[in-house]
This record gives sequence, structure tokens and C-alpha cells, in this order.
Amino acid sequence: MREQALWDEHARFMDDLVDNGFVVLGGPLEGGRRVLLIVSAEDEAALRARFADDPWIQNGMLTVSHVEPWTVLLHGAAAVDSKA
Repeated sequence: MREQALWDEHARFMDDLVDNGFVVLGGPLEGGRRVLLIVSAEDEAALRARFADDPWIQNGMLTVSHVEPWTVLLHGAAAVDSKA
């Protein structure tokens, strides 16, 4: 993954999305050809607008293939954080 063209630029872009709270969780799925990202966005249009600046999106290396709204009903991170 790190040997791909524009890796440094893409990594900086993604790190910024994490630092700003837009990307909550993310990583490659088994096999490494697809990635799952959990993001905090108002809607699909906002998500696509934010990712439009990704160097990998701009050069066609990456596409947003599926967007699925998600209602979070259970959240255990506070319990995990308090045990650390």
C-alpha cells in the first residue's frame, strides 16, 4: 500500500480527516482491495465533497463505491477508554 503513487499525499489527507473528526474509524478489509471507513458526515453529498480533495480520488486510484447511512445505537468506547 505504501509503495503506491501519491501515498504520502493521500496519507496526509486521511490523517487530516482523522484529526478533524471526519473519519472515525478506517482500514483495509481482508484481501486489501477495499477499505471500510466510518465517517461523521451530514449526508452523502457532504461525504463526497470532502473526499473530492483526496489525491487518490483525483487521479482515479480510489473511488467511493458505496455509502450506507448508519444509526449507532450502542457505543462502548467510553467503557473501554475508562479501563485503560
